[in-house]
Amino acid sequence: MSHNDPIKFIEGERVYLRPVEKDDLDVMFAAFWDEEARRLTGTQAVFSRARMHHWFDAVSNDNSRIDLIICLQENNEPIGDIAMMEIDHHNQNAIVRISIFEKKNWGKGYGTEAMSTFLDYGFNILNLHRVELEVFSFNSRAKKSYEKLGFKQEGIIRDKLYYDGKFHDTILMGVLREEFIRVT
Repeated sequence: MSHNDPIKFIEGERVYLRPVEKDDLDVMFAAFWDEEARRLTGTQAVFSRARMHHWFDAVSNDNSRIDLIICLQENNEPIGDIAMMEIDHHNQNAIVRISIFEKKNWGKGYGTEAMSTFLDYGFNILNLHRVELEVFSFNSRAKKSYEKLGFKQEGIIRDKLYYDGKFHDTILMGVLREEFIRVT
């Protein structure tokens, strides 16, 4: 591995996951301002570059989470980010979230593959038993992707998000190790 080769922490067929570096913050910052991406992630916060750097410093020192950048194998382009948070080794569970930055990369299965490889790591390296996530009721594409991986709807948190002048439900989904379906 030469000095310039990217670190491929977790590899899939078309994507790989690597640690978030300071250089990624500009790409992530730009993604925060995409209107549709903000809606799908329920992002209401206003992020300044300084706040992004503060976030980076905070998560870099938090052992209960893993934040990674999703890159394309073919050209190393960073196309999204994924995180495992509140990793609880005693109860063997964690929370995941994912975001694909630009519309041009949506609907191509990159997110599903990234989540699949990340869950595989969670279950088979971190020895997790259960992983959960929340998805907004209007994000049917994401819900379908999660179901492909074995996630089951566990509950509905009514009117959790207020966005575009109305309330939206959040769907709580979870997958147990024995329910996980690896998608390549």
